[in-house]
Amino acid sequence: MNVAHLLANSARSFPERPAISVGCKSFLDYAGLGRRTERLAGALRDLTGGSPHVAITLPNCPEYLEILFATWHAGLAAAPMNARLTAGELAFMIRDCAARVVFASAEQAAELKNLLPAETVFLTPGCDDYRAALSRPALPVAEADANDLAWIFYTSGTTGSPKGAMLSHGNLMAMTLAYYADITPLDEHDTLLHLAATSHASGLFGLSFIARAGNNVLPLNDGFDATELVALINHYPNLSFFLPPTLLRRLDNYPELKQANMNHVKAVLLGAAPITPKDLRSGHALFGATLWNGYGQGESPCTITALSQAAITRALAEGNDEVLGSVGTPRTGLCVRVVDDHGHPAPPGTTGEVAVRGATVMKGYLNRPEATEEALRGGWLHTGDVGRLDERGVLTLLDRKKDVIISGGLNIYAREVEDALIEARGVADIAVIGIPDEEWGEAVVALVVAEGGTCNHHKLDEHCLATIARFKRPKYYLFVEELPRNASGKVLKRQLRTDIAAGDKSALLSRA
Repeated sequence: MNVAHLLANSARSFPERPAISVGCKSFLDYAGLGRRTERLAGALRDLTGGSPHVAITLPNCPEYLEILFATWHAGLAAAPMNARLTAGELAFMIRDCAARVVFASAEQAAELKNLLPAETVFLTPGCDDYRAALSRPALPVAEADANDLAWIFYTSGTTGSPKGAMLSHGNLMAMTLAYYADITPLDEHDTLLHLAATSHASGLFGLSFIARAGNNVLPLNDGFDATELVALINHYPNLSFFLPPTLLRRLDNYPELKQANMNHVKAVLLGAAPITPKDLRSGHALFGATLWNGYGQGESPCTITALSQAAITRALAEGNDEVLGSVGTPRTGLCVRVVDDHGHPAPPGTTGEVAVRGATVMKGYLNRPEATEEALRGGWLHTGDVGRLDERGVLTLLDRKKDVIISGGLNIYAREVEDALIEARGVADIAVIGIPDEEWGEAVVALVVAEGGTCNHHKLDEHCLATIARFKRPKYYLFVEELPRNASGKVLKRQLRTDIAAGDKSALLSRA
């Protein structure tokens, strides 16, 4: 059951197919990727010093997937981390998983050395130690049980210190196979473009492509380059990519994308943050019937519910914004329900916490038995997300359970307010939070990224009055240059609340 066999099988059956490409040029074929993985695995077995966990703090690079698979090949568990985090944040997670080997950039290693034990081994792609590791004797694939730990997925820490969700080989295999069942079949002629972080959803989707000997492509340029995306789309037929929600929302800023041959695009994978009907309409106008919107979390990677390509196309044709604003129906092999505060299933249309059970659900949280017991109580993963299921099993998400705003004794779901405001003219991005209020308990605050200077807080208040209940509309507005997001694209609302509490309250614009 070792997921390392996904690569080993492809390397044996499709040795000459491109496995890793950079831009429009092949970097490694499957034979080469297989050989490097076997040798790196041999080095890891010797270097880990008994620690079963390997930390990866690298940004996207051609070596990322070989490091992941070498870790599994050696019978170890990988702990990929967001490369944008500070050295202190990374050090916390490395200590938490007790990793002795850390794959890091030279800059990261220089900062981390003073924060970690002296015996920590740093390996940097392109450096002498990494090249030496690739010269070690090849190692056979280690035996692994379906329940053995494979990936430690650290949560974003939006509600406290990051927790390591323990994903087994069985979890990753179920996720890999669910792609073929719920998104689209793949073969050796398919390509996955990694526009987003390989430490998160994009890397997880990569397993399905590796298993079918597909090509994994990294852009030449750091950050989003619309001109390069056009060139890559035109170069690679059968191209799929995970598109961060912030980029989907800004498609109109890149008119050059219309020069791409969209017949080459097979799937545009969406998720990780709320997707609105407006987002889907603009995405469909550009990419056609290729959009797929999935809902998952680190505790059930990429796999809880999904709005399929066909469902999105149908809802767009029907003008069904209720479906477009949902996250679809349960993925193959998953059971999803909404429960009340006592864990009992809620009737259709009733708001409650989303719970899920199935083969992709994590083993628990590393080193946190109490948090594990709370999250997996009753045999179900309690996601912490608030939503409702309709009578046909379509799930609509409303908010994080801990982010529900209670104002004047009434529950206000930030997602509803955000969905209303994102439709307003001149709003490029939006986040809604609650802050303490002496009179109402909490007050609704909208943080707005405006475009073109075409909106102000008075116009936004008028828009809310026309679209949502009066009590739900923001009491305050704050215009910002950008919103802080994690590697998955989720807005860091805890940081926003902290920043407002510590900042100058006079910057808040009252609707009154």
